Amino acid sequence: MAVWDVPVRIVHWAIVGLIAFSWYSAENHMMDWHRYSGFAILGLLIFRILWGFIGSSTARFSAFVRGPAEIRRYAGTLRKRAPGAGVGHNPVGALSVLALLLVIMVQVGTGLFAVDVDGIESGPLSERVSFDQGRLLAEVHEISFTVLQVLVVLHVFAILFYLLYKRDNLVGPMIVGGRKTGDVARGMTRAPRRNFVIAATVAAVTGWFISQGLHF
Repeated sequence: MAVWDVPVRIVHWAIVGLIAFSWYSAENHMMDWHRYSGFAILGLLIFRILWGFIGSSTARFSAFVRGPAEIRRYAGTLRKRAPGAGVGHNPVGALSVLALLLVIMVQVGTGLFAVDVDGIESGPLSERVSFDQGRLLAEVHEISFTVLQVLVVLHVFAILFYLLYKRDNLVGPMIVGGRKTGDVARGMTRAPRRNFVIAATVAAVTGWFISQGLHF
């Protein structure tokens, strides 16, 4: 069975591509495309959060979010050069996943309310805040992107550390799934298709509703 199901892999790489495009479109003043990209990321975030509760076993937050004691125990094994024996995100990697999701949520959330200096290029929910509040959120939007860049660099360094030191390729499985069999795969379950339909529908409808400024 695949460690990472198709929805997780698609969402992962789609967000990577869309964040890069969001940066490109903002730098080149293509604000219509910047908004469309942000709306797409919003929908993917909603889906990923829902999938973290009703998705396949390795996609669920309950499968990889651990407490401080478990995180410290795993951190103590990082000096060993052998790959980890677990399936899915390890306790330390889970912190990276949660941090990235949180910062992307802040990035998208503030973008929805952000207002530019002229008050022309604004998010779909900007009418629900004052001009000064919209400008403040626009600044947070920019700051959060800087934080996101730092997290991405740390994420890449972690991938290289696992590849070169621990001899564990983390990128391959996120592309092809990374199949596990036998005892390692015991306990892994795939989510039924209806769960995908539910998560995708809720994400699409909610994302569209927000993009319309919460107007029908």
